[in-house]
Amino acid sequence: MAPVRQHGPVRATSLPPVPYDATAVRPDWAELPAGLRDALAARLGGPPVAVRVARAGFTRGFAAVLTGPDGSRVFVKAAALAEQRHLVDWYAHEAAILARLPAGLPVARPRWALTEAGWYALGLDAVDGRTPGLPWDPAELDAALAAYDEVAAALADPPAELVALGLPRLADLARDDILWWGEVAAGREPTPELPAWAPLSELVELESHLPGYAEHGGLAHGDLRVDNLLLDAGGRAWICDWNWLCHGPAWFDLASLLITGYASGLDADAAFATHPASAGAPADALDVTLAALAGYFLTSAAAGPSTASPHIRSHQRWSGDQALGWLAARRGWS
Repeated sequence: MAPVRQHGPVRATSLPPVPYDATAVRPDWAELPAGLRDALAARLGGPPVAVRVARAGFTRGFAAVLTGPDGSRVFVKAAALAEQRHLVDWYAHEAAILARLPAGLPVARPRWALTEAGWYALGLDAVDGRTPGLPWDPAELDAALAAYDEVAAALADPPAELVALGLPRLADLARDDILWWGEVAAGREPTPELPAWAPLSELVELESHLPGYAEHGGLAHGDLRVDNLLLDAGGRAWICDWNWLCHGPAWFDLASLLITGYASGLDADAAFATHPASAGAPADALDVTLAALAGYFLTSAAAGPSTASPHIRSHQRWSGDQALGWLAARRGWS
């Protein structure tokens, strides 16, 4: 895998409207129910002496590194059983996945889970790390790509215990939730704001190949983005938020991650082409994925306010613009 290189003066970098380590609106420790705080303190051996709330992400669930009286640390995700049932389901599903991932991967492992005071809480190993900044430092993106190389290799032939969870198929997720240009062209979905040069018919054609392409492969993370990564003090990248694991090709994750590499002015085309996860991919797999993700992000951005995060629509708009811009550069549209 060749190191990521800077394009130089060919193209300006683009930054998201809000840094990815400041997108979440989460409750603080004091806002949790007293019964839940007591239950978590019991797991820590006493009330936490430090609470570092995670500000990355786009949900309103509690997420923080808690430091116990003895200095031990645990990362806790928590959500209300009634008001945030979808988050509870995500966290429980993620715990089942993390417990079954092959050993040795750069992934935090679950320690325990509990239900108290109408809330569900999941305790994970705490990674002493930070969300990578944008624009990407080439060495940090290389670390992220190396971490994904480990993961993709381990999941190319999925362990039986993971397969037994009945994970979804990326091909089905694409048909049900990712492909939107066809809906736009048919008039069933409003047309998002697009540059005049954007060829809708070609976008429809490109994205239509994703379900067929996605039938092949091992397991894919399904949501590989810069805000689902942590970089530790030694420079190793850790991959987080595993609740979207699905049957599908690793190159889909690779394309998703490298959208921010493209926005950072790095040679994302070479990074994709030389990464082991792209081996055996269809010749137009990157273009197909960029078309599909551009449509998904841009139509989602136009869906109106969200209760998840006040920044999610701007994130989707920016991500869609970057995916479309990268695709346009590859195909000579603009």
